[in-house]
Amino acid sequence: MNKIDEIFNDSYERCLARSDFFDRFYDNYIGANEFVAKKFAHTDLDRQKNVLKASLHMLMALRTTDAEDAVSYFRKIGMVHSRKGQDIPPEMYDVWMSTLLQTVQECDDRYDARIEMAWRKLLSGGIEIMKSMY
Repeated sequence: MNKIDEIFNDSYERCLARSDFFDRFYDNYIGANEFVAKKFAHTDLDRQKNVLKASLHMLMALRTTDAEDAVSYFRKIGMVHSRKGQDIPPEMYDVWMSTLLQTVQECDDRYDARIEMAWRKLLSGGIEIMKSMY
């Protein structure tokens, strides 16, 4: 595991130590703007939290020998979110990332520029794949 992955993993574990991490994220994200609120109006948030957990694990896998499976996963999710699916425009992934970083900052008492960079680096691979599928 390289240093970026280690910083991300340690931060993620601190976030997971808080039982409300995923609840806080979705509260923040749904409250971020009207578009997100409308898209999540009839969403099963318990299921969505599980999807987010799986996605975070797959983001970590993008940086390992399991990268091929992770790329396929993000292509599949990207198709679901594409204009032919749920029609989530690429700029909404930036809202998603900034909201997730806001939540990490709220939940990780060690949050700093290094941790923010590690999360951004780890998240960017999957986000770029999904944006490209739009």
